[in-house]
Amino acid sequence: MGPLALPAWLQPRSRKNAYLFIYYLIQFCGHSWIFTNMTVRFFSFGKDSMVDTFYAIGFVMRLCQSISLLELLHIYVGIEYNHLLPRFLQLTERIIILFVVITSQEEVQGKYVVCVLFIFWNLLDMVRYTYSMLSVIGISYAVLTWLSQTLWMPIYPLCVLAEAFAIYQSLPYFESFGTYSTELPFDLSIYFPYVLKIYLMMLFIGMYFTYSHLYSERRDILGIFPIKKKKM
Repeated sequence: MGPLALPAWLQPRSRKNAYLFIYYLIQFCGHSWIFTNMTVRFFSFGKDSMVDTFYAIGFVMRLCQSISLLELLHIYVGIEYNHLLPRFLQLTERIIILFVVITSQEEVQGKYVVCVLFIFWNLLDMVRYTYSMLSVIGISYAVLTWLSQTLWMPIYPLCVLAEAFAIYQSLPYFESFGTYSTELPFDLSIYFPYVLKIYLMMLFIGMYFTYSHLYSERRDILGIFPIKKKKM
């Protein structure tokens, strides 16, 4: 007798898809909760709700962004098919802004730009994780596919602008409090505001690289190619 076949749910591919589905579902629920919470608070308290956005949903936001680092592992081990470098740039961009710039400076946490940034991030992630979650189980909707490959086009540059503005607003506090600035041996020192200014320039370079990659990915998925001119 030949070897017994494993049940369908124990097949490696099925286990991989089940894991990815659960991961995408958790992320979708987290970002949906954040977006719903922010929307309800805005309609309940108006502009006053924007000031304490970070205090209300900051923990869940940090949790979701921390879990998202698993996506680099997914790509590295091959259970998720994507390019590692563009995803690395996107994730580290958010981690630096959220944990280094916003979380470390309480004065920045009450700025309106934090609320705007969280709205942009969660809009993109709700659509992206919905699309990925359904794709894993073989469900595809043309409208959702188009939305997931198009929504980032106006929103991602706005995200980068909001991130740059958050860095700009944080600079006076890093200068005043000396956060992350340190003295090194041999009369050397790290003045963190300079590091942030350098990163600010790199942010826009990374945006160009990521935007180009996402556009190529969109063209491949949607089958949109430049229309060739007819020869006369």
